[in-house]
Amino acid sequence: MDARYPAVLPCGRHRLDLTFPRIMGILNVTPDSFSDGGHHVVIDDALRHAEQMLAEGAAIIDVGGESTRPGATPVTAQQELDRVIPVVEALVRELDALVSVDTSTPEVMRESAQAGAGMINDVRNLRREGAVAAATGTGLPVVLMHMLGEPGDMQDAPRYDRPVEEEVADFLERRIAECEAAGLKRERLLLDPGFGFAKTVEHNLRLLHRLERLEALGLPLLVGMSRKSMIGKVLDRAVEERLSGGLALSALAVERGARILRVHDVGPHVDAVNMTWAVLEEGEHHG
Repeated sequence: MDARYPAVLPCGRHRLDLTFPRIMGILNVTPDSFSDGGHHVVIDDALRHAEQMLAEGAAIIDVGGESTRPGATPVTAQQELDRVIPVVEALVRELDALVSVDTSTPEVMRESAQAGAGMINDVRNLRREGAVAAATGTGLPVVLMHMLGEPGDMQDAPRYDRPVEEEVADFLERRIAECEAAGLKRERLLLDPGFGFAKTVEHNLRLLHRLERLEALGLPLLVGMSRKSMIGKVLDRAVEERLSGGLALSALAVERGARILRVHDVGPHVDAVNMTWAVLEEGEHHG
């Protein structure tokens, strides 16, 4: 897999080595996220959880203050700032963590960057008014994710006229071009296929199977499938019983070119990804 993006991605004060797949640990500071919401709302809890994820091998901590699960209630910019910024400040100050902020809100992007965040992860691919300018102004790398509609309605009846991987690739190519035209340089962009966002189970399975179509766009791929309903529906498993299925998906994603895996259970995914990588590299780079 010859990457056409920099081997090392500047992320604020940090440098992220993308010559091998990395794990992004999920830290929700929302009362209503679908799988671990409410557990880490207090800063001390958030710090402890992040510290554990870093100890287990996470390279990035992804902090989110707005639930984007299907049917989620929107939050105000001020609510999101109040949830996210103190946690970002604490993670940077106490743990020197590389923090990604899962947000679509321009004010949150700006203030997170000032608080020391190193990456912006936007499920709405900078579609909100002022988001492209805000993201560009931070100087940080940005993850653009594919989603049609909004989290509140995206799962109502997702349909595509052409194969899903073609539609997703074309959509992301358009967004890359629009961001570049607005001054956000291509080398600062990462792509997320948006598993579970405006997609049926069949769409998700096909998209993973054909992930090389997105790898061909030549930017680092981030995938998030941890605990999602695609696992629940295929295996008939409740949300807390989806780890094994998620590990299988992560291994397949790495084999198909994914470079960042956004997960809840860091330790097991680190092992699964490192084992997959050792096979792909035939042991060459295994330390």
